[in-house]
Amino acid sequence: MRFFIELVAGNSPVTKSDIETGVLLQYFFIVILSVIVYRLGFAKKLPILKNIIIYTCLVVGCLVLLFFSYALPIAEGLLVAAVILIIYRIRRHQSEKQQTEAK
Repeated sequence: MRFFIELVAGNSPVTKSDIETGVLLQYFFIVILSVIVYRLGFAKKLPILKNIIIYTCLVVGCLVLLFFSYALPIAEGLLVAAVILIIYRIRRHQSEKQQTEAK
């Protein structure tokens, strides 16, 4: 959280609007990382209405993660999970590509 507030404030003293902007940036960062982790790890093909419901619940649930992020490294954990899932997908794609070339 401190990172986003310092990012907004720069070298000037921190104001209330800087804190609000930092909180919004933190929330959007958590939402984006949660969507990436969901898409890479858990998403399946679903009808559009079910997708809308799932992503709405995800965005609302990220509010809880935002509250936890004041004391816990939520955003950092999501970032690590996203990186691990991206690496897994790349390696799986390479493995499948090698298997199809071997046939």
